[in-house]
Amino acid sequence: QVQLVESGGGLVQPGGSLRLSCAASGFRFEDNAMGWYRQAPGKQRERVASISSGGTPHLEYSAAGRFTISRDNAKNTVYLQMNSLEPEDTAVYFCNGNPPFPHYWGQGTQVTVSS
Repeated sequence: QVQLVESGGGLVQPGGSLRLSCAASGFRFEDNAMGWYRQAPGKQRERVASISSGGTPHLEYSAAGRFTISRDNAKNTVYLQMNSLEPEDTAVYFCNGNPPFPHYWGQGTQVTVSS
């Protein structure tokens, strides 16, 4: 069974940084593209970054120049390094496949950017 466990969120001041991690299991991680998604209160979930099975990253406009996505296939883990955080980045962050496994969303990790 697919399991996705996100961690690393927290409260950070504007301009600060966080590194999110996602431990994946229950599927062939190395064969799957992965993505980071976020959902802010009252908004739909959106993808912010993705990475191919071969390690090619793609950042959405909201993340470009500030976030970095990476993966460690030996650890079945995908990371999201977030720099220059803004209050608009406040959301629950999730990882999943890209495209996502529709019934296997994890609990996510809360990121709050506030002074």
